[in-house]
Amino acid sequence: ILNQSSKGFDYNWTGKNVTSEFKSKVLEISNKLKIDPDDLMAIMAFESGFDPSIRNKTSGATGLIQFMSSTAKKLGTTTDKLAQMSAVQQLDYVYEYLKGYTGKMNNVQDAYMAVFMPIAVGKSNDFVIGIKGSTDKIGNVSYGSVYSQNSILDINKDGKITKEEAASLVEKTMNRYK
Repeated sequence: ILNQSSKGFDYNWTGKNVTSEFKSKVLEISNKLKIDPDDLMAIMAFESGFDPSIRNKTSGATGLIQFMSSTAKKLGTTTDKLAQMSAVQQLDYVYEYLKGYTGKMNNVQDAYMAVFMPIAVGKSNDFVIGIKGSTDKIGNVSYGSVYSQNSILDINKDGKITKEEAASLVEKTMNRYK
């Protein structure tokens, strides 16, 4: 039996950086990470539109999966260096970042949480990752700051962001490539 990540793509991923070389490398690293390659592509499409140089004006997060500067530093690089890489080159850093979650990204929700809110990997889809106005913490980040920086993810506008709500926008992005 082939595992899920041995397959090709079920979606028609396109874009100026989505070359055959890029797709081949995504398949290779997806296989190593034991992740569905469409889930990884959906996350990169949502976070950056496959643009390795794109930078969030508020947080400074950069690249394919929106690396924070502290994350880039842990990976032995900087967001400035990441922004100068090609999409194919930056995939090495995507792999390095995600390899600690190998075997734990069994669906798009967990795969996205590995990028967005790692503490939620493996938790139920109703796990709360942001609360409007809260000073309580999730890990070392305040629920309130997660909410204020990502209020667009509060799909039902109840003042809370759940894992499922956050990942739903990644799934919507994925479905645009069906």
